[in-house]
Amino acid sequence: MVLQQTQMAITHIMKEILMGKHKFSDIESIDGRQMLVLSLGTGMPKRSERYDAHKASRWGLLNWVFDNGSSPIFNIYSDASSDMVDIHVTTLFRSLNAQKNYLRIQEDNLEGDTSSVDIATDENMKALEDIGRKLLSEKVSRVDLETGIFQEVEGEGTNSEALTRFASLLSEERKHRRSK
Repeated sequence: MVLQQTQMAITHIMKEILMGKHKFSDIESIDGRQMLVLSLGTGMPKRSERYDAHKASRWGLLNWVFDNGSSPIFNIYSDASSDMVDIHVTTLFRSLNAQKNYLRIQEDNLEGDTSSVDIATDENMKALEDIGRKLLSEKVSRVDLETGIFQEVEGEGTNSEALTRFASLLSEERKHRRSK
């Protein structure tokens, strides 16, 4: 959901350019270097080969809606939607030479209770907090536009360092706006 909102905001900016509210030559005044996008994912279950193409080719409507305790059509739609938005936003920031201004942090290998959105036990909340702390110490990663798989980005440090850089940029922008 957050990724879709990010895409909508960026699409609105690009729409204003196309509608003539900004000249395309003015894109530097609203390009990726002046946008900071922080996308915090809710996490995803560990990627696995959940569906077999040969088996799925024989499914009827009911199996696409419900199969072995899951909903294949919902899972496929949800995963594809999130992936496409991330690829779109990554492509936009890369094309504007502002890759460092888009940061996506998400755990893609959740297992057990941590992969469920509705288990709010103290134990599970502590496990999710631990996962969040671990994510802060991991290297910044971005989706590889050729493979769709997240890869560590050399020279950009950890997610914690990237967040500190974002906070510093936002603080400087606030000081700049207050001084006007």
